Amino acid sequence: YERLMAVDLKGVMLCMKYEIKQMLAQGSPGSIVNTSSVSGLRPQPSNPAYVTAKHGVMGATKSAAMDYSSQGIRVNTVCPGAIDTPMLQNALLQFNLDPEEYAKKLSMLGRFAQSEEVAHANLWLCSDLSSYVTGATLAVDGGYTAM
Repeated sequence: YERLMAVDLKGVMLCMKYEIKQMLAQGSPGSIVNTSSVSGLRPQPSNPAYVTAKHGVMGATKSAAMDYSSQGIRVNTVCPGAIDTPMLQNALLQFNLDPEEYAKKLSMLGRFAQSEEVAHANLWLCSDLSSYVTGATLAVDGGYTAM
């Protein structure tokens, strides 16, 4: 619990603290994108510490957006779903799950995301293309949280 909260919530809080401090010192607007998880939007059983930390990231994001939007700092959260990574592939092997069948349970699109797809969402939130977006939570989950 302590390690998970230190990394997943306190780490985000400390990053924001110093990102905001630097943006204010520069006197220029900026954009911060925090990473939560679909577990922050749709809690998973038997994982209360992780779910709590990811809910906390979304709350911290909204709070910072309220506090700093008037100074031109936008703060948003991305909530990735199942991403095709070695960690996910190892978990599927460990639990003897068929990747194609399991992907259908975790995505309306019937596949796992590629890491680049999450990166593109982050890039959009950092860009001027999202200049009117702050305090938002963007699920990059292939529709999982809508299922």
